[in-house]
Amino acid sequence: MKHLKSTTIALALALAFGSVHAGPTDAPPAGPAKAASEATAARNAEVLKQLPFEDRADFESASRGLIAPFEGQIKNDAGQVVWDSHAYDFLQPDQAPATVNPSLWRHAQLNTKAGLFKVTDRVYQLRGMDLANMTVIEGDRGLIIIDPLLGAETARAALALYRQHRPARPVVAVIYSHSHVDHFGGVRGVVDEADVKSGKVKIYAPAGFMEEAISENLLAGTAMFRRGMYQAGSALPRGERAQIDTGLGKGTPRSATLTLIAPTHLIKKEFESHVIDGVPIEFQLTPDTEAPSEMHMYLPRQKALCMAENATRMMHNLLTPRGAQVRDAKGWSKYLDDSLVRYGDRAEVMFTQHSWPTWGGENIRTLLADQRDMYAFMNDRTLHLANQGLTPNEISAAVQKLPGDLDRKWYTRGYYGVLSFNVRAVYQRYLGFYDANPGNLDPLPPEDAGKRYVAAMGGSAAVLAQMREAMGKGDYRWAVQIGNHLVFAEPDNKEAREAQADALEQLGYQSESAVWRNIYLSGAADLRNGVPELATRTTEDLVKGATPAMFFDYLAVRLDSEKAQGHDMTLNWAFEDVKQSFALTLRNGVLTHRDGTQHAKADVGVRMSKAVLDRISLRQIDFPTALKQGEIRVVGDAGKLTELLGMMDTFKPAFNIVSP
Repeated sequence: MKHLKSTTIALALALAFGSVHAGPTDAPPAGPAKAASEATAARNAEVLKQLPFEDRADFESASRGLIAPFEGQIKNDAGQVVWDSHAYDFLQPDQAPATVNPSLWRHAQLNTKAGLFKVTDRVYQLRGMDLANMTVIEGDRGLIIIDPLLGAETARAALALYRQHRPARPVVAVIYSHSHVDHFGGVRGVVDEADVKSGKVKIYAPAGFMEEAISENLLAGTAMFRRGMYQAGSALPRGERAQIDTGLGKGTPRSATLTLIAPTHLIKKEFESHVIDGVPIEFQLTPDTEAPSEMHMYLPRQKALCMAENATRMMHNLLTPRGAQVRDAKGWSKYLDDSLVRYGDRAEVMFTQHSWPTWGGENIRTLLADQRDMYAFMNDRTLHLANQGLTPNEISAAVQKLPGDLDRKWYTRGYYGVLSFNVRAVYQRYLGFYDANPGNLDPLPPEDAGKRYVAAMGGSAAVLAQMREAMGKGDYRWAVQIGNHLVFAEPDNKEAREAQADALEQLGYQSESAVWRNIYLSGAADLRNGVPELATRTTEDLVKGATPAMFFDYLAVRLDSEKAQGHDMTLNWAFEDVKQSFALTLRNGVLTHRDGTQHAKADVGVRMSKAVLDRISLRQIDFPTALKQGEIRVVGDAGKLTELLGMMDTFKPAFNIVSP
């Protein structure tokens, strides 16, 4: 044991999972955000002529059924503000400022409608208190909660608001509509795990929920988190020159406690009916749509249809800019049509876990048919053009709007997903990122390419002059394209960084998509102020929910293969409490594992419990202490274990995006 470098091992185990969630320590000051240019102001003014702003039906629907508004702050146990509705008070004027696309301003206003709403008999929603909605169904003796938000604090506050105005019944069931964290992370704010274990509370979820809930953000979690900061604008201040919305809702709660309790009942059949606390509910599985594990629900007594996140009042992402696997637009369209056929003639109200409900059978049928057509069009039109030889960027340029009258429907506008981005996602799903042009087969990396482009264009002064000329004409896309080369060629060139920030900022001001606006403005902020400082905290339930196999998958990702070459070894690893054994092999700088077996003769063996691994990952105990207490036993050449874990990299999310 004297050869065991326990501190190295402890650090490696503590960071073995995607178990830390980071965020900016505080929103940065507003900084030198600039006014809209004349070109941006003119472009945004044109939007007012293109869309039916006189149609105020959405404002009536978003306010319909309001029982009690929510205004104020939600704080965590440390006194930190998790949610502040007043941060968006600047959105009250009807007229959009020149720094915001009027269509996005309208949508952002609708997303500020917050409080307790009655949807229909025995069905209520808490909206505007987190990124998602929490739905409450009143059963015979208690409450059924659909999607307990992202944070325990916001979920607790939402349930408290409900109970102030409705009977204070116990929660008897929770339903997770799908596997994204904003729809389950607040579960401990509404139920106690002891009640789940005793059977007093049941938790329903679609098949594959636990694996998808944990794994999506694990293997590429650090990169996905950093990209997600751009997508949500989480490091930006709130204001008309900064973050105003995320499309699906106002934003993500800061410093919230993310939790997870495993479901007790999985929905496994395509259609499956259950009676929960006297309420009949029909479940429709819709895998690989907006989430890999997702389902719709129909309440026949209330004639109410819950479409989870598959029919929100906007175009959704087929490939989220934060990063994920490409979603199946064709399958998505099919499931929407299945719901239309099965429930369209019965449903009198349709609600989703973002946005506001739709009332009236004809309105529901029209919306479902329109969104079905939207996703089918993106799939089929992309493939139509790809089969004519068009490349992703050519298809993006060719498909400028949705067909027919879809383009003028508010619920198909690109506040979250964007048409030009989605068609490129469809291309990627079927054909990959390579466009078949050999000139793009092996491109230079950004820094090398940037230096060559700048030299070819006559040097940095010439590129700056061309950028400013383009910006003067309102040609910000071109300015950003050549400015990107200049920044990567000369990252310390302050004039280049400032010019690029100015161009990105104007594109952000013009964007109808909240996501694109946030991305552009986050890039501008990083160029001006540097990457924000990030704080880390551990998410206990996700650590405990991760399987041992996920632990080894992530170790393989963290392994520096260059360091590992020439250090071949074999390891046996056993988790005694869950009775799972693994045989690990390090060979050719690659770490692989086999489940349910052991090497006949391994260089080193490790025996421990999954519970101890969780405690080390959560930094509740360190490796030397666990070893000393006999909670970990190492046999064979202990130095091999030290050697392996010493080859692991620790990923830090505060990496550059808009500069080298």
